[in-house]
Amino acid sequence: MADGTVRLVIVDDQAMVRQGFSALLDAQSDLSVVGQAANGAEAVALARRVRPDVVLMDVRMPVMDGLEATRRILDGPAAQPPRVLMLTTFDLDDYVYAALRAGASGFLLKDAPVDDLVQAVRVVAAGDALLAPSVTRRLIADFARRPATHRARPERLRVLTPRETEVLTLIARGLSNGEIAAGLVVSEQTVKTHVGRILAKLDLRDRAQAVVLAYETALVEPGG
Repeated sequence: MADGTVRLVIVDDQAMVRQGFSALLDAQSDLSVVGQAANGAEAVALARRVRPDVVLMDVRMPVMDGLEATRRILDGPAAQPPRVLMLTTFDLDDYVYAALRAGASGFLLKDAPVDDLVQAVRVVAAGDALLAPSVTRRLIADFARRPATHRARPERLRVLTPRETEVLTLIARGLSNGEIAAGLVVSEQTVKTHVGRILAKLDLRDRAQAVVLAYETALVEPGG
């Protein structure tokens, strides 16, 4: 994104879907589709070759599914791996949780309006997480069913200051930086600084992983 243009790779086993997304996104002045792949294996090779900023990744594909492809892309040799936005027609718990655990930064249904898709790419490219409201509800419900013994150790959060812990709690509850700033009566830049420190201290890629960790450590309880 050196020139401000977000470079995209689109991964889907249906050619018409790839071409449709490509046409829609390439029409935006700040977005550029630099490659397409028909399955996860092709996506891994393509991402390593063209080094995109964002990968739009289908979940269900032949040869290698989107979850495994996401893991391999994000665990690859690139110093700055791309952000991955998962796209699917299935709004299912297992896929949501697995995608976030694999390191995906967002999860969007394929039937979302065009404007939502474009905005999702921009949000993820900027380093924020994006979850459709229905997906967030399902994710929280999933954690509600999980035994507490299966959650990560809360000791991991001890590296955070009290204010950073408070900010992480608000992130996990779905608040934006602006909403957090208003609630804590601080500037939005201060919140961004806190978020950056939280991610660095906990070795997290983005807000999506922060949300997962907050629930896994029981910092935030479903319905709380």
